[in-house]
Amino acid sequence: MVVPAPDLPARVRIHEVGARDGLQNEKSTVPTAVKAEFVRRLADAGLTTIEATSFVHPKWVPQLADAEELFPLVSDLPVALPVLVPNGRGLDRALALGARRVAVFASATESFAKANLNRTVDESLAVFEPVVRRAKDAGAHVRGYVSMCFGDPWEGPVPLHQVVRVCAALRAMGCDELSLGDTIGVATPGHVLELLSSLNEQGVPTNVLGVHFHDTYGQALANTLAALQHGVTTVDASAGGLGGCPYARSATGNLATEDLVWMLRGLGIDTGVDLGRLVATSEWMAGQLGRPSPSRTVRALSHKEQ
Repeated sequence: MVVPAPDLPARVRIHEVGARDGLQNEKSTVPTAVKAEFVRRLADAGLTTIEATSFVHPKWVPQLADAEELFPLVSDLPVALPVLVPNGRGLDRALALGARRVAVFASATESFAKANLNRTVDESLAVFEPVVRRAKDAGAHVRGYVSMCFGDPWEGPVPLHQVVRVCAALRAMGCDELSLGDTIGVATPGHVLELLSSLNEQGVPTNVLGVHFHDTYGQALANTLAALQHGVTTVDASAGGLGGCPYARSATGNLATEDLVWMLRGLGIDTGVDLGRLVATSEWMAGQLGRPSPSRTVRALSHKEQ
């Protein structure tokens, strides 16, 4: 039953991360052909932005070592296919295959920057600056991920000013879009609204912001609704709730795309996503991985069909 709520956007763009963030933490290697089929099924379900892979060194993320093989298998799709690039070499590899949307990944905390990037926050920003500049010169759209925006497993609560500083730096170097990551899933709605307001006050507009919530404490949908009420219209989600973070052991899965679509559909917010096809895709992927989907919506709708 569709019952709209006041002061919410008419449409939300879902930035689907299942094929990259969802699979990068799998213990077993997912065959390249299965990954390509996953991306194709996600596109067929109506998702228009599907993060395909990451051009990182295979040593760091072995699950995504097949980026060169995978990207040509899906590059013909009529959807946006962002890829992560950690440095200039990663950017070169991505651009050589025709990637038109790339992302860099920064941290709001020193501890996570050291664990994930093996650099300080400022050192990582210095590395990203020429990458972003070269990507923009090549005509690519650039997204900046910011991890640990709400809490850090080593440092605890993250001061707002730290997040704002990193976001402002990424915007200044040319990032078109920023994704605010609740990497360990500790955010609550008031905290989300406070961070978004702080970013606005420092000149970072809402229309360049996306949100990326993990459901560690069951707060991902509540936090998403708070962000929508603030005016955010880009939400990261992972089909079937796949994924976590290999460098933050306390992180559980991403917000499930199906759970997000169920809520948005009930609010009368357009996503362009066919929920039935999406659920079928996540069920298929769960079969490939040999375990049930953690998405509550996938489980509920699958049970109804039995």
